[in-house]
Amino acid sequence: MTRFLRGTFLLMTGLCSVYPVVSMAQTPSETSPPPVQAERETHPPGARSKSQFVIGGPQVALDDLIDVALAQNPSIKSAAEKYQAQQARIPQARSLPDPTFSGGWMGNIRPFSVQQNDPSSYRGLTVAEDFPYPGKLKLRGQIADRDAEAAWWDYEQTRRQVASDVKVAYYEYFYYTKAIEITEKDKDLLQKLASIAQELYRVGKGMQQDVFRAQVQVSRIDQRLIVFRQQEETARARLNTLLYRDPELPLPPAAPFTPADFHASLDELYGLAHQNDPGLERDRRTIERNRYAVGLARKAYDPDFNVGYTYWQRPLLPDMHGVMVGINIPIFFRTKQREGVIEASHSLSGAQRDLETRMTMVNFEIKQEFLAATASRDLSNLYSKAIVPQSSLALESSMSAYEVGKVDFLSMLTNFVDVLDYEVSYYEELSKFQTALARLEPLVGTELTK
Repeated sequence: MTRFLRGTFLLMTGLCSVYPVVSMAQTPSETSPPPVQAERETHPPGARSKSQFVIGGPQVALDDLIDVALAQNPSIKSAAEKYQAQQARIPQARSLPDPTFSGGWMGNIRPFSVQQNDPSSYRGLTVAEDFPYPGKLKLRGQIADRDAEAAWWDYEQTRRQVASDVKVAYYEYFYYTKAIEITEKDKDLLQKLASIAQELYRVGKGMQQDVFRAQVQVSRIDQRLIVFRQQEETARARLNTLLYRDPELPLPPAAPFTPADFHASLDELYGLAHQNDPGLERDRRTIERNRYAVGLARKAYDPDFNVGYTYWQRPLLPDMHGVMVGINIPIFFRTKQREGVIEASHSLSGAQRDLETRMTMVNFEIKQEFLAATASRDLSNLYSKAIVPQSSLALESSMSAYEVGKVDFLSMLTNFVDVLDYEVSYYEELSKFQTALARLEPLVGTELTK
């Protein structure tokens, strides 16, 4: 039994000698996927209940909303977890298979019991390890490495998209709040005009149709207010949802902001997007991953090795040591290895087509949002510098002329409606301008809304 224990010790020593090889196989490659900043960003604060986020004050700032959304939005946390899961696969892919350890005996039925007078009786231990053909472990590690990089860019795209969605909802919320404010103010003024028209009609200096027109216009304003309030409520619910808050929670009015100073050319935006778009970066990593997969599929033709060591203890004979070396023979290469190379090659071609498709879509989105931004910027400037001031002067002039009977009520009412429409349209175009820039930001990787 002493010899058996000594043999067991030697066997365990041989088993432990395998692990330095495993440790070397786990050495990271030179192209480790996660930037240091990215790893910090993938650890957002832990989940907190919705009720813990109380947004108060007379107004709510956009930066505060973005901070809360980036910390609490579940889609960002989900993408971060998926990235961490892919990271954990890299050392697994670079590791050797687990060694196998087995023991047995020949003799008595009692475990590890030998027959003392039978030289063929023995008890033994075996340890074995599979060694992939050189280069296979490295390729597996590189494939897992690129999968992790692709997952990181998915995470980055989710973060950028959530921030963009918050901005879009914020600018819409701001617009509807201002539209309600302007419309309510003008409704009060119109009601005063209606009272004046009714008083003039009562004393015989006006017409009854002027009173009716004023009342109809008040009803139309009420109709617009109903629509604006519904849209404001929708924008508020959208913001709360992005912040991972109850959609029914109140939200203070959006704080005013200065329109962005946007002068980038279309070619500059194209260049930024081709360098920084997370979707393009993800597709590039997927192409690299599939190139490594093609190399691994070709290496499947190369045999893997199996090395084993066995120790036998026999009661009447000297102890025995045995070494076994084996390889697998890929005799079914026509239906396995060859088809595996074909599969990997098609996956690589598909990934390259995906990159081309994404490039086309990015170019279209850049052009679309650029045109929307420039058109809304020009319109908002036109409204603020020309149309609104001019229509306001026309309204003031017509009101003064109406009081002395030089202008009819319909002309004055028309000027009033024009001012209301132009003021609301100014904020609508301002919101559209900022919204278009916010939608460009995830593609170009640069803040444009400030």
